[in-house]
Amino acid sequence: MKFNQWTVGLAAVGLVSLASAAKAEESANAVQTALSSTTISGYVDTSAQWNIGTGNYNLPPYSFGGASKADGFNLNVFQLRIEKALDEAEWAAGYRVDLWAGPDANSLATDSSFSSGDFAIRQAYVALRTPIGNGIDWKVGVFDGIIGYESVESPSNPNYTRSYGHTIEPTTHTGVLATYRFSDLISASAGVANTYGPYINDRAFYEQAESYKTYMASLALTAPEDLGFLAGSTLYGGIVNGFSNGLDETATSYYVGATLATPVTGLRMGASLDVLDVHHEGGETWSTAAYASFQATEKLSLHARGEYLKDRGAQKVLGIGRVITEGEGSRFVGTDEVLAVTATAQYDLWENVISRLELRWDHDLNGNDAFSNEDDNAWLIAANFIYRF
Repeated sequence: MKFNQWTVGLAAVGLVSLASAAKAEESANAVQTALSSTTISGYVDTSAQWNIGTGNYNLPPYSFGGASKADGFNLNVFQLRIEKALDEAEWAAGYRVDLWAGPDANSLATDSSFSSGDFAIRQAYVALRTPIGNGIDWKVGVFDGIIGYESVESPSNPNYTRSYGHTIEPTTHTGVLATYRFSDLISASAGVANTYGPYINDRAFYEQAESYKTYMASLALTAPEDLGFLAGSTLYGGIVNGFSNGLDETATSYYVGATLATPVTGLRMGASLDVLDVHHEGGETWSTAAYASFQATEKLSLHARGEYLKDRGAQKVLGIGRVITEGEGSRFVGTDEVLAVTATAQYDLWENVISRLELRWDHDLNGNDAFSNEDDNAWLIAANFIYRF
């Protein structure tokens, strides 16, 4: 083995042995080999928004929103990803770690100590492949929820603000997930986790038997090439059932979503249905949404989302409304039906930068003036800038 001159000099005066130096060199080479296939990426997500009206405290409670972002400039989140993806080997292995820093880390709420802080582990799992059939890919550790049209990763979404459907979905699990691709057209996933989520290493046995776990499954279908303009369209369905310490109850989430290619160049449509059944609470919370995206030019794309939310039954998961004071007392004014319409224009002016301008309207269909500005309507105008590296 060839040593550098510094190592030879240290050996000459007896400060190191060439044998120990050789072992250190081998260890260093092994680390370099392991890191050679590791990639580092991420993004910085910032925004500025104006919530039209006064008294913007009890705003529409969609995830990663709220009063802390109203009427000002915001750092949303910084994500750092360190990953070794699975290669083509039959017994491939890798890992992925997604780290969050910033206010959105509080909303992600994966902190196993149940405390808030501007840091969170979004994902951290070992990736494995077993050569059974076409190969089963495994995630072991902490991974994103398997259902939903939208992602917790903002750059992957068509809009800046999240939907109510995304808000009522489980976002993070600690467990094991297996994915099997039957063909280019059909794939399925199944997994088991400690709880419904999102707390890392959470346990259900505070309220359930020690053996109680959360179970999940999904199925994805992709339209084949011979279907003409429909080629590439997808249909996805999934279910998650388990105990949620956040909801203090066993819950089941159902999801069906689809993306549809169209004969119009650059136009894609989508639809989703989310149902959250909190057991023993009498009634489900559900949301249905329609999406449209149009790539107008190489840099300009337009996106729209229309959504209807029904937060029915005794559970009132989102608790949309405000508290008003009357004399020496107070009462809650709420709504269980909301219509939301979102329009987003994205123009990629700078390299690696997503720049968006968004207008959102949330409407109380019960007519109870449920929002903070004592109105049936909540309006938002936002600018969103994301740098990806």
